Amino acid sequence: MNQLSAIATTRVEGQALIVERIFQAPRELVWDAWTKPEHVARWWGYGGVPLFTCEIDLRVGGTYRYVQRGQDGTEFPFTGTYREIAKHERLNYTMIFDVAPYNEHESLIFDSFEQLDVGRTKLTMRTEYASAEALQGSIASGAEQGAIASMERYAEYLAMLQQAQ
Repeated sequence: MNQLSAIATTRVEGQALIVERIFQAPRELVWDAWTKPEHVARWWGYGGVPLFTCEIDLRVGGTYRYVQRGQDGTEFPFTGTYREIAKHERLNYTMIFDVAPYNEHESLIFDSFEQLDVGRTKLTMRTEYASAEALQGSIASGAEQGAIASMERYAEYLAMLQQAQ
């Protein structure tokens, strides 16, 4: 990835989908907006579908639960457990799309927050799937495009936070 990239990029490595983006924001702000429910509720998820529930217990062994609700009332719940937390540096957690049959496949997510220079942070999100089939199914369902769109909404939200300061 070009270190000057202003858009999210993706690639597949083995059974993992990797999404990267550089933000024009300090690492502490990128971390806070990524991990605090009052922020996550404003940008996370698929476009046009509001995040109706956003619960985060950010500690090793703590859990999170995000639920989106479509216009027809359909709910899209995502849950997981935090396995490793190194504040401002990295997160490791599980994720399950909690709807059958998708809830049979837990993914592992590794997020890293790299301070490039003053005011610029590279966020790398690596999602590891249980199998190549699970990865391909996720990509076919739009997970890659959804991740890119979510990162772009996140970038807009970070810019708004910085303007408010």
